[in-house]
Amino acid sequence: MAGKSKILIIGGTGYIGKFIVDTSAKMGHPTFALMRESTLSNPSKSQIVQNFRNSGVTLLYGDIYDHASLVNAIKQVDVVISTVGREQLADQINIIAAIKEAGNVKRFFPSEFGNDADRVHPVQPAKTMYDAKVRIRRMVEAEGIPFTYVVNNFFAGYFLRTLSQPGATAPPRDKVVIFGDGNPKAIYCKEEDIAIYTIKAVDDPQTLNKVLYVRPPQNTISLNELVSLWEKKIGKTLERTYISEEQLLRNIQGQRISFYSWLWEFQKPKCCHHYYYKLLSR
Repeated sequence: MAGKSKILIIGGTGYIGKFIVDTSAKMGHPTFALMRESTLSNPSKSQIVQNFRNSGVTLLYGDIYDHASLVNAIKQVDVVISTVGREQLADQINIIAAIKEAGNVKRFFPSEFGNDADRVHPVQPAKTMYDAKVRIRRMVEAEGIPFTYVVNNFFAGYFLRTLSQPGATAPPRDKVVIFGDGNPKAIYCKEEDIAIYTIKAVDDPQTLNKVLYVRPPQNTISLNELVSLWEKKIGKTLERTYISEEQLLRNIQGQRISFYSWLWEFQKPKCCHHYYYKLLSR
């Protein structure tokens, strides 16, 4: 572990967080996970916590709403990676305040792991979430905290296995819903790969104060193409139902952040670029 940065992951038992904790430990970084005491008694998190322990991860007890515990945890590491969920995005101001007080962090990764918040034009209700990400970005920059923003678009494990079907838990076998004309391309990234590139970026000077895009060209595919691949695999033609942009917007109105609002942002052609590892200067 000599020469490798000490990494603290906040939100490590969450969806993408557990991949990043696991990868950090496997890649030889001294890895720390901030853990609320209530998490230890949560049956749904017990196996994740045990896996952390088995991997040699150091559990630090604290909370982003407990400033003293947050500062104490941050003082023990070099890099902080936030993977908090959308409900806590705005509350990352607490992490920023703790980083400033600790004064030792050489890189901060705020919770991103989706679309580039500065380059999308989402509709409500997703707009509120993206606005929170933008505010955190500007605060990080204003405070002079070294950063990397990781942008990876779709989580393949979440969206690809259902062919992006709202509410589905398995790929369709008879009917499939297509948004718009189905031709705009989306980018699907495997969660393990997202974690690998995130951890590789920790000590890479090329990613300092940059946006890191994870965009595998072969993983960039339209919904029509994806459905056709699935049809070829199962040897069956699916009944395709096309939903227009106007209808999709009507479906979104008045809803909480949902599968539909995520799809609206991801399916827009302007969001899709064919780059694997592209760094943009800020």
